[in-house]
Amino acid sequence: MNGQRPIVAAARRTPIGRIGGAFATTPIHELLSPVLTALLEDLGITGADVDDVIVGNAGGSGGNPARYAALTAGLGIEVPATTVDRQCGSGLEAVNLAARLVASGAGDIILAGGAESASTAPWRVERPAVPHGTPRFYARPHFVPAEYGDPDMGVAGENVARRGGISRERQDRFALASHRKAVEAARSGRYDAELVPVRVRVGRAAAVAVAADECPRPDTSMEKLARLGPAFVEGGTVTAGNSCPVNDGAAMVAVVSERKFRELGLSGGLRVVDSTVTGVDPVILGWGPVPAVRRLLKRNPGLELADVEVVEFTEAFAGQVLACLDELGIPEESVNRGGGALALGHPWGASGAVLVTRMFSDMFGTADPVAGRARYGLATLGAAGGLGIATLFERHPAD
Repeated sequence: MNGQRPIVAAARRTPIGRIGGAFATTPIHELLSPVLTALLEDLGITGADVDDVIVGNAGGSGGNPARYAALTAGLGIEVPATTVDRQCGSGLEAVNLAARLVASGAGDIILAGGAESASTAPWRVERPAVPHGTPRFYARPHFVPAEYGDPDMGVAGENVARRGGISRERQDRFALASHRKAVEAARSGRYDAELVPVRVRVGRAAAVAVAADECPRPDTSMEKLARLGPAFVEGGTVTAGNSCPVNDGAAMVAVVSERKFRELGLSGGLRVVDSTVTGVDPVILGWGPVPAVRRLLKRNPGLELADVEVVEFTEAFAGQVLACLDELGIPEESVNRGGGALALGHPWGASGAVLVTRMFSDMFGTADPVAGRARYGLATLGAAGGLGIATLFERHPAD
């Protein structure tokens, strides 16, 4: 079985754009296809070598965009593809599924990750209940039955921040730190190895390459953040400044068997050790990472969180992240060392794969003194409907 141990051997992402921004007219398959091509180039393989493509997507139109993107990228008609939806956990779920398929012997090279285009996602319209009735537009589907409570994301963020006793000032300070880390990461070239420029066309103008993340703010400050009012609950602490924006982007990784890793002559990767998914009360859906991480540790006796030096956590809301970190005993300064979703953005279906891409890039492609020597990495996030997902990685080969 050791020859089938799953290893993340390459990881790439697009820049992350703001809804209606750089990728305003760029559909999902056009975000995904250049990332797929980049992975093939990184591994030195062709599309014919790929056993499957798995893409997470939360807000699209259906129709299996994974297949559409694989064909757009020229992988070939023989290469299958599937699209999965675990809402914000979709991208990480795709990676986990790929790892399990490789571990089972079902494939040796699987490209997995996620994509989201909030800018081009179709409108949602409810069919009228009676003939000649008026259709109703709605913002999101119901994630759980009404009797369980089905709060909007911002309200759920408030619930978790309140549960954890996270002050408004602390949330703003965490958001500011995320922006500062992301701005410095871009300035220093920390993202260079993971980014894939995407060519976009607006009207009749010549196509231009989008090569940088759109949302990090070099000019933000505690004073500016403090001026923002509550965004979701009157008298609340969650604001537009300490919440993630709405975004477009894609991230994909190559999960290969250990045998194929050796055959390709690759030098460094992330072994997928284990993954867990748990359910929590949908009213506090952002609490999901707490039981997910605890279950992961229980499944891997002898491993302590103190042993995990690289932690990537989707920053949907600062208060939600801080409440979970406090409960788990993870120092906030050790999380998202190159910036998180509060600054970079949260392209829902892609965000879990962005975590893995950032982890791969930091552990193998930067001068970060902690990440560069780390043995273990953890990716975790909460998802709509009351879900938590966590995945443990180990440097391969281990030092």
